[in-house]
Amino acid sequence: MNDAGIALQPESIWKSEGTHQVPFAAYTDAEIYQQELRKLFYANHWCYLGLEVEIPNVGDFRRTVVGERSVIMVRNKDGGVSAFENVCAHRGAQFCRERGGNAKGFHCPYHHWNYDLEGNLRGLPFRQGIRQEEQLHGGMPEDFSLKDNGLTKLRVATRGGVVFGSFDHDIESFEDFLGPTVLSYFDRIFNGRKLTLLGYNRQRIPGNWKLMQENIKDPYHPGLLHTWFVNFGLWRADNKTRLLMDAHKRHAVMVGVRSVAKPTADVTKGVASYKESMQLHDMRQLDIVPEPWWNGPTVTMLTLFPSLIIQQQVNSLSTRHIQPRGAGVFDFVWTHFGFEDDTAEMTERRLIQANLFGPSGYVSADDGEVIEFSQMGFDEKPWHRAVIEMGGRDTNEAETVASETLIRGMYAYWRKVMGI
Repeated sequence: MNDAGIALQPESIWKSEGTHQVPFAAYTDAEIYQQELRKLFYANHWCYLGLEVEIPNVGDFRRTVVGERSVIMVRNKDGGVSAFENVCAHRGAQFCRERGGNAKGFHCPYHHWNYDLEGNLRGLPFRQGIRQEEQLHGGMPEDFSLKDNGLTKLRVATRGGVVFGSFDHDIESFEDFLGPTVLSYFDRIFNGRKLTLLGYNRQRIPGNWKLMQENIKDPYHPGLLHTWFVNFGLWRADNKTRLLMDAHKRHAVMVGVRSVAKPTADVTKGVASYKESMQLHDMRQLDIVPEPWWNGPTVTMLTLFPSLIIQQQVNSLSTRHIQPRGAGVFDFVWTHFGFEDDTAEMTERRLIQANLFGPSGYVSADDGEVIEFSQMGFDEKPWHRAVIEMGGRDTNEAETVASETLIRGMYAYWRKVMGI
């Protein structure tokens, strides 16, 4: 609604040129959100499903989501990964309630339709009917086909131990979807070494799902919002920073090298949270132990549009899965991981540094809170707009933290696909 109480039409909410001012309605409008699900999550995009290490053995499965649709990721009998929707082909029940486990197949508790590990229908009770007094009663029609009544399958792509899925079977390859620049940073982390699973965090954030993509495309805020970062120098204005995008500007990488020099006055000027004398009892929270695969950066934050963030912050590694639950709320699932050849000391270090992140992390708790604050403002005046002009109004790559170019680039792509 605008300030006169008139309903807003999705195609009319963004009348200005460019993407340097984003209408609040892009975060609140229910019809826009439904279009996002259809155009961004259910067609033309690869969405994150999970890690292969979560399903190491035949029959291992994890329940995940694409957009709002419940999906099962499973290790099939051939050793590959299958994915299908968690909706029975008979009457539409979500048949799997466990978050994960091992199964020989799947059956719906409602009418016991049975499916194999590839999502094919294998049998159902009373298909041939029931014999009563030598006569056959009921049953499915003669032309009923098991083959035509399997579960809705996703196309699956795996790379470096990470699993992606798409309801769109005509989608471009995963490699083309990422493009060479972003793919190179993806392969930097997932370079073929076997992963180890360290644990999960889950949270529900009362904000629009795009705000988390924005948050990780935004190098402007960390040195201001996150007092923990500032106090202990993890993110500073004098860090060497590169802001990179794919050709479509939907995916991005923030690349940083942490400065170890004492900050100069111009770096800390105006940052009230900086406390030069503050020290940690356990320096493993933020000291740097270089790893051979780093090849320079101490931090890379990848945003793979629309559903995934991949974090390397010093020695802490995680995927962050964005799961929309409406225009004004999303679930956020963190999967912390390491590598099979990590020493015990490195595994402990990764776990210690993971305390910076997650729902109650010393750093990431701030993000969930300010996203909620933002959504409250959007809901209050949905006819208004956000100003995204730090670093200019273009969508070019940059080498400074004082830029919102990655956000502008994302909305240039969003506007094109959405037709808004």
